[in-house]
Amino acid sequence: MQENYTKQPPYSYHYFLDEAGDTTFYGNGKIPLLGCAGVSKCFILGMLRINEPLNEVRRKVIALQHKIADDPYYNGVLSIIKKKNTTGYFAHAKDDLPEVRKMVFEFINTIDFCFEAIVGRKIYSLYEKKHNGKEAEFYADLLSHLLKNKLNNDSDLVLNISHRSKCTTHHNLEKGLSKAIEISAAQNPDKSNCCKIVFNVQYPTTEPLLNISDYFCWAIQRVFERGETRYYDFISDKVAFILDLYDIENSQGNSNLYTKEKKLTKENFLK
Repeated sequence: MQENYTKQPPYSYHYFLDEAGDTTFYGNGKIPLLGCAGVSKCFILGMLRINEPLNEVRRKVIALQHKIADDPYYNGVLSIIKKKNTTGYFAHAKDDLPEVRKMVFEFINTIDFCFEAIVGRKIYSLYEKKHNGKEAEFYADLLSHLLKNKLNNDSDLVLNISHRSKCTTHHNLEKGLSKAIEISAAQNPDKSNCCKIVFNVQYPTTEPLLNISDYFCWAIQRVFERGETRYYDFISDKVAFILDLYDIENSQGNSNLYTKEKKLTKENFLK
């Protein structure tokens, strides 16, 4: 596999995956939780590809995070203090102050990359029938649709994935890959699907580039969960596509696929 990497810069075969929302459908005793406070209406899995030298972008992310952590303006901010005293401060859109988010979003627009995302609406009947009522299978299904169009690349790929205890086990990631291979083979029977994929499960505290992916996922989540588009609008030109996977009503003619030309709007809010 290493031979396939030697002639290419790392940014050409490394991707960075993070998510927004949760994969929760039920509580203890299989009590339905959708609609309850703190439980998302959908789960989003996104993948970032950077088109610049990775170490240079990492350096810039780390520099920005240090600037935020050391800024006197944020003295006394508990979310920043807690991270500084444990893992070290890292950007996380859900926890960050509005002022911090603005700094991170402005930084994002200075980097050359593209982002892809799969949105999985939480539908009980589909969850039970298609995913056997298992969160890991729900995650694997979304992953398969992120990977299905990557399997005919000339080189192997490294997927740097944000750790999620129930879903990012090696077995489940391989399940997502197997489903992707099945989809790709059905759609492209004349192609080889010979690309090998390496899964590299990491933590956002140790891989700064995952924090950029986190911000994209969060911005997209705000559209579907709140009908709020301003964060997404600000970075939408860097979003290659968003697939609203289980939007069955609009699946004909790829009407559930959003691109730079056809962007999300407040109408994508899940009521």
